[in-house]
Amino acid sequence: MQIDNDSYINEYRNCTLCPRTCGVDRTKKRGYCRELSELHVARASLHMWEEPCISGKRGSGTVFFSGCNMGCVFCQNKTISRGKTGKIISIDRLVDIFFELEDMGANNINLVTGDMFIPTIRKAIDIAKSRGIGIPFLMNTSSYISVETLKSLEGLIDIYLPDFKYIRNQDAIRYSNSPGYVEAAKAAISEMVRQQPECVFGNDERLMEQTGKDNVVEEKTPDEAGMNSASKCTPEQGMLQKGVVVRHLLMPGMIIQAKLIVKYLYEHYGNSIYISLMNQYTPNGNLSEFPEIDRKVTSSEYDSLIDYAAQIGVINGFMQIGETATESFIPEFDCRGV
Repeated sequence: MQIDNDSYINEYRNCTLCPRTCGVDRTKKRGYCRELSELHVARASLHMWEEPCISGKRGSGTVFFSGCNMGCVFCQNKTISRGKTGKIISIDRLVDIFFELEDMGANNINLVTGDMFIPTIRKAIDIAKSRGIGIPFLMNTSSYISVETLKSLEGLIDIYLPDFKYIRNQDAIRYSNSPGYVEAAKAAISEMVRQQPECVFGNDERLMEQTGKDNVVEEKTPDEAGMNSASKCTPEQGMLQKGVVVRHLLMPGMIIQAKLIVKYLYEHYGNSIYISLMNQYTPNGNLSEFPEIDRKVTSSEYDSLIDYAAQIGVINGFMQIGETATESFIPEFDCRGV
């Protein structure tokens, strides 16, 4: 995919990258996402806390972008989602970061909340691929993104890691100020699956050359990684190379909504995707106006969700074990690696 040197900038001049379609000229003014068109990055490093077949033993090469087009009242990454932390970098620097993460042994390049910079990210990936980067690109997104924006990534993103936060729009509005989230997320995930219809696993040949052994992804304790697979990655599977893994973060008192989300995903996509069910919700900041979510999820709530997923036939899934609702999962956004 060849991209004209300047054409991607025009996509910021009347921004419609997300369902808000705010139409702001982000070369001059910040959009709802609190960002201009310039790349704003808060951290680039190996991350050990993703799903086992994504982080593996060596880590996922995460690039945390600043800004966010949602407005979650419980956000654990407020310093970056509100655009308060980060460094402005060029496309060339972003490409260099991709290769630096690969040199560090990353299993993939994990683009975390890069939705508002997709035109620039798209060009950076195109450059990196033309220069022979050898690991998959992963889009880590809230799913509050337009289908047209996702279509522009076809052939560039190997793995999609979307959230499916809500299946009731009233909750999306109350807790994330994101009208139309449900329809947007459903359409976005459908497009992701169209692009990557099956999960493809493969052994990491570089690690095999170094150790002489298959790269087996072992289950880890909560202190080591926090994520455990309901269907453990085997030597035959190895690391995820292509596909879609949909995440849902269970919120307090929302077990029915969570089950409806699992039901929807399984009925529409079966075992062609993986479903990652998370219990790490942590109340953050002043939630006095939202007392119903000002607590952690109980073990009985989470167990009920896991049991339901198993009962309806979900085989390809991930679950978390132990005490995960702590701030230990939040990295320091200190511009490391940027």
